[in-house]
Order: sequence, then structure tokens, then C-alpha cells
Amino acid sequence: MSRYFYDLHLHSCLSPCADDDMTPANIAGMASLCGLQLVALTDHNTCGNCGAFLTACRKYGIVGVPGMELTTAEEIHLVCLFPTLEAAEAFARDVKAARLPIKNKPAVFGNQLYMDDGDQILGEEPNLLIPATQLSLEEGTALALSHGGAAYPAHIDRPSNGILGILGALPERPFFPTLEINDPENLERYREQYGLQNRRLLCSSDAHRLESMRDAGSYLDLDDEPYSSQRVRDVLIGLLRGEMQ
Repeated sequence: MSRYFYDLHLHSCLSPCADDDMTPANIAGMASLCGLQLVALTDHNTCGNCGAFLTACRKYGIVGVPGMELTTAEEIHLVCLFPTLEAAEAFARDVKAARLPIKNKPAVFGNQLYMDDGDQILGEEPNLLIPATQLSLEEGTALALSHGGAAYPAHIDRPSNGILGILGALPERPFFPTLEINDPENLERYREQYGLQNRRLLCSSDAHRLESMRDAGSYLDLDDEPYSSQRVRDVLIGLLRGEMQ
């Protein structure tokens, strides 16, 4: 069993609302400086920079996790994490089919840059990534699970795109064994107020700029024997799906 300081909600320069200097290599480097060992890239409705991100993380000895912040048809944000890049990319292909074909206006919404692990620009995504997809909360969750991933509501303590702010309460279906709190100071209050004692609450930054990435604070104890990055990701996904304690 090993302790991993984590941040499982980070955006790269492929998200139009993120700074251009949020490159995969810069995120991995900053994560190392912050003392993190387990980090996930979760751009809006895409996994396009996850390959470069995983490569950059390996250079710093960090376990990278491929992921996405999915916007459901209800405008709820879901963090979707996967054990492998292949699973994440397969999920992303299905999500792409459910995205609305709205052209991006970089001067208005920001750039959407595909990068390699050496900070070279590979191209730009022409369609805007931040609008809601056509996937409902239940459909998006089921799709992530079908690809071997885990899905849970993001920043439930924020009114914008948070499940509580939109629905007013957690739905009976789908049941989420894991939930994300954005502000660590809200963790215990939300646990008591909403009866979340039997759910796993994560605290992640949702950082869109390097200076918003947090120093090590939140951690998970994972059974990583025999150790490998893949083993850590597999255990993490099982934990978030409620299959492990």
C-alpha cells in the first residue's frame, strides 16, 4: 500500500478556457514541483492531448491518468477517467459523435491546441469543445463504464455545471460512489449536509492555468503491489467505481 498525492482534474491548452501554457509537458512538470504523484488530464469533451500527457508524466516519474471532463445534455460536468489510453480514446470517439458541430472562434473562446510531449503544436481543434453534448447524465456515465472507466460528478460544491446546482440533489440513478469537491474547505460540510458518509469524496483543482495547480494535499492510499503505473491506474479506477475499498 502506497500513498499517492493526487490531482485528478486538470485542463490542457486543448480546452479553450485554459491558458495556452497548459501544455502536457508543463502540466507534468508543475505537478512534479507541487509534489503530486498521480495526475489526470481531463479536457472538455476530448482526450486529444492525453497521449502526450502520459508520455510527459513518465519523464517525471508521475503516474498519469487519461481522462475527460464530459458535459452532459443537462450541462452537468462529469470527470471520466480510464485505465489505458486506448480505452480513453475509444470513449472519446463515441463522445465526438455526440458533440455539436459548432465552430470555435479562438478570439472569443480561446485556442484549442493539440500538443506533443515536447510542447510542439500538432494542430488545432476546429469545433468548439465546451458546449453540452447530446449524452444524458445516465448515458454518459454508462458509456464511460462500458469502456472500463470511472465517471463521477465534478465540483459538486460549485453552482456552475455542478450536479447539485443543476438538479438540486443527487439522483438515485445513476448512483455515484465517488464525487468531487473543488474547495477542500467544503468537504466535511457537504459530507454532513448531503449525507455523503458512504461515498468517496475527492478534492481536485480543476486547474485551467499553471498557477492554479495545488501543492500536494489530497491523497489516496492504493494497493500498488506489484508496482507499475498500469497497476496504479487499474486500482484507482476500481476504487472510483466503488469496487475496492
